[in-house]
Amino acid sequence: MVHFRNLNRLWITDHFNFTMFQGEDSNMSRLPVAVVTVAIAGGGLACLMSIGPRALWAQSNPLSAEVKRDYRGVRDYFIRAAEKMPEADYGFRPSPDVRTFGQQVAHVADDQYNLCAPAKGEVRKAAYTEIEDTLSKKADLVPALKQAFAYCDGAYDALTDASGAEAVKSGKMRSKFGMLNWNLWHTWEHYGNVVVYLRMKGLVPPSSEKMQMK
Repeated sequence: MVHFRNLNRLWITDHFNFTMFQGEDSNMSRLPVAVVTVAIAGGGLACLMSIGPRALWAQSNPLSAEVKRDYRGVRDYFIRAAEKMPEADYGFRPSPDVRTFGQQVAHVADDQYNLCAPAKGEVRKAAYTEIEDTLSKKADLVPALKQAFAYCDGAYDALTDASGAEAVKSGKMRSKFGMLNWNLWHTWEHYGNVVVYLRMKGLVPPSSEKMQMK
């Protein structure tokens, strides 16, 4: 812990390197620190900053850090939605021209492979709609969904701001960031669909559970 007292000026530079100027002294010392306490005597002001390794990493990879956080959020919501819908309602569809709930789950599972494989430098060996074409029961779809997200986890875990700019081929050339962002908004889009299905069955969607409890 470092204490700075009676400072006339304190300048904070990027990445939490602290540069101190005292009076007219032009000598400068720069201290990268994990935890800094700044106390200014007589001013009654104390400031405590705690910066863990994850926070520091996120600062150096701000774009990919946000994509990862959003992905993990929708992944967990979608899995919980699939778990919440009863088996008997996996064949439910709001109208004849849309997917059943089970087909929505299968479609999202399929696209975890279809969209994350190029970002991992791989090619999916199964058919594009393999899961949607072969599985329909909750007992089969929930594990398949979890396995599909686990496959995608590796792509997001390895993503950095620098690697996100790398080109990948999926029909046409895209960036790795573009592929994973595509998967992200596509999963959110279909989570919005299943929210409607759940509500029509009198169930509270996972993303609204905390609000419901208030």
